[in-house]
Amino acid sequence: MTPKTKNSIRIAGRILLGAFVTGAGIAHLSFARKGFKAQVPNWVPLRKDDTVVYSGYVEIALGLALMIAPEKQRSAIGKIAAGFFTAVFPGNIAQYTHHRDSLGLDTDAKRLTRLFFQPVLVYAALETTRQEPEVAS
Repeated sequence: MTPKTKNSIRIAGRILLGAFVTGAGIAHLSFARKGFKAQVPNWVPLRKDDTVVYSGYVEIALGLALMIAPEKQRSAIGKIAAGFFTAVFPGNIAQYTHHRDSLGLDTDAKRLTRLFFQPVLVYAALETTRQEPEVAS
């Protein structure tokens, strides 16, 4: 695969990830708000609705940043997004361990499968924003 093809794939992945994260943030604030409350662990010291709203704002900002951040900031944005995906992972674990049906995750098998998706998001955030080292010509 040529470096140009790799770069095109990385750009497409970053834009898709950014759109997905922005969409999830919008869902937090609107049609899926109730569903996202099921993912908020009981130990979070805020009201579940507030947690969902705040995380929605963060997701919208991260998603937009993934899509439009200047090249110099992309790696940092990717690391922030990966950190965010890691920080919200306990919510996915809580949904699984407390058997909370929400957002189509209505069986333990589906909730368990969802747990394996979070590392994919972390990887995608890091990989699609990674800067290739300059090659001397």
